[in-house]
Amino acid sequence: MLTFHIVTLFPEMFDSYLSESILKKAIKNKKISVKFYNPRNFAKPSKNQELLEPIDDKPFGGGVGMVLKAEFYLKAIKKALGKKKNFEIIYFSPRGKKFDTAMAKEIAKENKKNEIRDLILVSARYEGFDSRVEDIYPGKRISIGDYVLTGGELPSMILIDSISRQIDGVLGNIESLEEERISAGKFYTRPAILKWKKKEYKVPEVLLSGNHKKIEEWKKKNS
Repeated sequence: MLTFHIVTLFPEMFDSYLSESILKKAIKNKKISVKFYNPRNFAKPSKNQELLEPIDDKPFGGGVGMVLKAEFYLKAIKKALGKKKNFEIIYFSPRGKKFDTAMAKEIAKENKKNEIRDLILVSARYEGFDSRVEDIYPGKRISIGDYVLTGGELPSMILIDSISRQIDGVLGNIESLEEERISAGKFYTRPAILKWKKKEYKVPEVLLSGNHKKIEEWKKKNS
């Protein structure tokens, strides 16, 4: 089983995503597991005992925004690691290697061979966390696209989703062919004639012909 360990300040953001559809079944059927580690939980009460000590501070050298302190993320990652041996730590960065289906398949393959049993996904916020976190716990930098997000929670969800569907038993027989099906580009279902605002929109006749050879040719042409 592949376990995703999510280091995040906002674990509740994952609740709805993981409690629906395929991922919910994958967790229930013990194909994957998801655990959370909140760096804020490692903060101590401040002097007035009413609030926790701040987990961020102004960057050395000046600049806008706040930087997350290393100590709390180091403790969260240490907790996630425990005594694990076959693991990989992933940090999200626009400067990282671009994540794609091929990478998802490779991670799932390594999991099947027991080379990777645990993925630690570190989600930052604000201007990011103190760079000494990566110095102490080296990992792989991954980017999900050429844009900037508010935090690493969405990228974490994308990795969980994309990697999980490559694990044996997570998808059904029909759904497992989805990567091949999506290349068709266009899809139609009943009714064959859709009436909308006094106009009729018909399904291409070739898809109703039953001629599988011509249908495959049509799909390739429209991919």
